[in-house]
Amino acid sequence: MLLPELRRIVCDLHAELPKNNLVAWTSGNVSARDPETGLVVIKPSGIKFQDLTPENMVVVSVDGKIVEAAHKPSSDTASHCYIYRQMPKVNGVVHTHSRYATAFAVLGREIPCVTTAMGDEFGGPIPCGGFQLIGGEEIGQEVIKTLNGVNSQSCILQNHGVFATGKTAEDAVKAAIMTEDNAAIVWTALQMGTPIPIDEANIVKLYHRYQNVYGQ
Repeated sequence: MLLPELRRIVCDLHAELPKNNLVAWTSGNVSARDPETGLVVIKPSGIKFQDLTPENMVVVSVDGKIVEAAHKPSSDTASHCYIYRQMPKVNGVVHTHSRYATAFAVLGREIPCVTTAMGDEFGGPIPCGGFQLIGGEEIGQEVIKTLNGVNSQSCILQNHGVFATGKTAEDAVKAAIMTEDNAAIVWTALQMGTPIPIDEANIVKLYHRYQNVYGQ
């Protein structure tokens, strides 16, 4: 079996999606690219999260061609692979339809940067891209277009949901979790009034500290 350790990692990370209320039923997926071989491990299509195992993960080439699989790959595979081809430093991609972030997506609105946590993690608002149909590379193309020129490694797409990227699959899952958490905070604040914006200069300072100083 190819890439047994990466299969295990991707399988384990899928469990974080329902645990953090990011998905319903079989929606959503995680993928990881192996830096050495360039091969991609991704969720099989339509399999319940509790039924996922390292063995039923699908291995594809970075062009989306099946290399090793007992099941059909996720319907988002072509878009994941497009993102990997265009973003060589990205080795993890996550897609969810998480509730609060998708509420912003169906309005075609970015998630504004009004919490220090967003400044830390995303260095600005989480941008909203346009609408694209599922199944080909078009969603991946929209993700690349939307993330171009911004600090955020996560975006939402109109009428669809969240796409998060990371240096590793775990980083991408973290970005997806933080996207939803902050979307929920902003949505709640909007019910109460108008959120207070953070000055751009302070967002820059927050992002620099978190990315370069925070942690071990």
